[in-house]
Amino acid sequence: MIYRIALIILLSVFLGGSVYSLNARRVMRNALPMPFGFGTSVVLTGSMEPTLSVNDLVVIRAADTYAVDDVVVYQSGSSLVIHRIVRVEDEYVVTRGDANNTEDDPVPLSAVKGRMAFSIPFLGLPVRMLQSPLGTILVIVLIAALMSLSWRNERAEHDKQLDEIKDEIRRLKELENKTE
Repeated sequence: MIYRIALIILLSVFLGGSVYSLNARRVMRNALPMPFGFGTSVVLTGSMEPTLSVNDLVVIRAADTYAVDDVVVYQSGSSLVIHRIVRVEDEYVVTRGDANNTEDDPVPLSAVKGRMAFSIPFLGLPVRMLQSPLGTILVIVLIAALMSLSWRNERAEHDKQLDEIKDEIRRLKELENKTE
């Protein structure tokens, strides 16, 4: 029973997060929703080598101010860019990938989502897969299968207990018939 409740909670959190993210990305045109001031992004190119590699998962934390050398994520159109700040100019920051020779165009501070809190190597690939429609469907099917298995096991245990009770009733009836 507890197992099933945990699966239902996991499914609810996963579906809620997926709907929230989809709404933010599609309706609000926000490429990086950041509930509670945190978000995640996956490194898609080698522009930040050796600091960050392709498929690293980067955890982003919103900030009020930014400084030179901060690794930040900013939204450029519908895409996200993870680069290092090389200059701060009034209401703009200028960034560059560690592996790049040229600076990016100035980015308005309003486009900066936050600074990198930490990164987890290679975890970006499974995260990207889970965020895909196929990944979402697979997670839902997996959780439904686990819940079904849980119900089957519980039902089998219930049936076993019921059979034991029926056997005990038969035994007692036979014992009663012998004493008469």
